Amino acid sequence: MFGRMTFQERAEIVLIFALAIGFILIAQRSSQLLFQMGLVVVVISTFLEIAVANVRTDASTRQAVISIVGILAIIATVFFLGIQLVPHLTELGR
Repeated sequence: MFGRMTFQERAEIVLIFALAIGFILIAQRSSQLLFQMGLVVVVISTFLEIAVANVRTDASTRQAVISIVGILAIIATVFFLGIQLVPHLTELGR
């Protein structure tokens, strides 16, 4: 099944399963720890899915990994800037 697939296709399948497992862990009601683990799995899988989905399908595995790291760096930068700007924007609104 995974023999003729590209790195991106395999990664997307794994991430979809990870998202499903994360949602199952979130939906269960027996353990707070499993809920928290599910939440972490969903958040990480979502960010990785965003990165993997934006990689060219004809990229080699090495190129894909470099692109994924770059996209994750952009996502982290946007979050960091957003967190840094909130106090300043809050002050502007007062």
